[in-house]
Amino acid sequence: MSTAGMNLRSNFPVGSTRWATRRAQWLALGLSDADLTKPKIAVVNSSSGLAPCFSHLDPIAAAVRESIAAAGGVGFEIRTVAPTDFIMSAGAGGGYVLSSRDLVAKDIEAVVEGAQLDGMVCLASCDKTTPGQLMAAARVDVPTLIVACGYQSCGRLDSGERVDIEEVFLRASQVRSGGITVDALCDLSERAITGPGVCTGMGTANSMHIVAEALGMTLPGTTPVRANSAPMWDAVRASGAAIMDAVLADRRPRTILTPAAFANAVMAVLAISGSINTVKHLQAIAREAGTDTDVYRLFESYADTIRPLSAVRPNGDDTIEEFEDAGGAAAVLKQLGDHVHGEAVTVTGETVARRVARAIVKDEAVIRPLSHPRGDHPTVVVIRGSLAPESAIVKLSVTESRARTFAGPARVFEDAAAAIAGIEGGAVRPGDVLVLRGLGWIGTPGMGMASQPVFALDAVGLTERVAVVTDGQLSGLVNRGIVVGEVRPEGALPGPLAVVADGDRISIDLDARRVDLLVDPAELDRRRTVRES
Repeated sequence: MSTAGMNLRSNFPVGSTRWATRRAQWLALGLSDADLTKPKIAVVNSSSGLAPCFSHLDPIAAAVRESIAAAGGVGFEIRTVAPTDFIMSAGAGGGYVLSSRDLVAKDIEAVVEGAQLDGMVCLASCDKTTPGQLMAAARVDVPTLIVACGYQSCGRLDSGERVDIEEVFLRASQVRSGGITVDALCDLSERAITGPGVCTGMGTANSMHIVAEALGMTLPGTTPVRANSAPMWDAVRASGAAIMDAVLADRRPRTILTPAAFANAVMAVLAISGSINTVKHLQAIAREAGTDTDVYRLFESYADTIRPLSAVRPNGDDTIEEFEDAGGAAAVLKQLGDHVHGEAVTVTGETVARRVARAIVKDEAVIRPLSHPRGDHPTVVVIRGSLAPESAIVKLSVTESRARTFAGPARVFEDAAAAIAGIEGGAVRPGDVLVLRGLGWIGTPGMGMASQPVFALDAVGLTERVAVVTDGQLSGLVNRGIVVGEVRPEGALPGPLAVVADGDRISIDLDARRVDLLVDPAELDRRRTVRES
């Protein structure tokens, strides 16, 4: 691939101080003068020995660099923080988890902008890496390719029953109630993960890999994918030619991350019953891309037309392997038919319409057509009301059996530990609405994890008899009971959630998409005055 005559931002005038010092540094790394004139591509690697999500990335990074070299460029591996929810949510109330997404973006910006590199290939892995990488791509606006590095394999019990990290996550909360013994939990945890990669199932990691493809930022037909599988390695080896083509064509993320692309991504999330966390991630990416797209409104606008076409655990009984084998993200876009914005451009230069035309749905029992969906309601639901005047989010399963309405008195807690103690101590009773505040962006800070109280309710049999309202974030694997998450304004800011008191009646209506605080406005004003004084 010829790059002769290209005006690359990484090249500085021969004889200048900048040219001379960069030349000295790079010659010391074994590069030649000829290499210094080539496009310089960041290979963004979040490799870490802390979790299996990232443990396989180093060989992938090396292969990407080789692919870039073969295509006529020079790859520089750069590192970012490696956020992993299950490990890093232990400290600061979980506040390090979401904030590390923004740190990924800053790590990339500092190196790619500081060094004035010409493009980047981002190795996508655990939950926060993909949105962080997409945010950085939109921010620095150099040609970017996202390469999904795959999901982990899981094991089986002696009975032959499949067991994965989701099962460990859900069952661990049942130890104190006697629902499972420590020995049995240990057996689950020893068998749950049998290889590197992100969590199996349609949690946040796989959802965001699919989002990246729906946005047009990956090679076609590459998400989701088994870690270290032949299809994953095919995408890795193709990445060099793809990013070099994007650099030569000056195909930048902001020409790809358009309102049409975000609409496609939102429809894909609704069709796959994706993670609740995709909403805030997509909004952050849209903001970085400089668009005026309101992702929350997009979810609302498509809620009545785009139904779930698949039901991968924890939304149903299908596995992520079955979903991949059925055609994955490309098949989902195919099944969305005329709803897809085919004019949207992708990183390869082709339109979404051309990609969709080539896509094959290999199993319509797993990925159904829109005319025959898996469920009759949206599974990621944006709701509003007097308790959440800006927004809140509810995640539902594909085949719903839970109640659609709930009303009861508030039981207010200021942190997750106090809520769990209240649940286990009997302070939270059937019919209550557990209000957990102080876990928002500012209150934690960094947005705390509200999942454990939800599982504590499950452990004592209260999942269907107690609703939860919180300004915290929830794991992509949380899919039980009526749980209203990410209430805005959060409790640390002036707003209704900040002044909820024990005993206040709260009403939740999922069909009306409302959550309301049934307290006289004059009383709320009085509480605000007291709080501010």
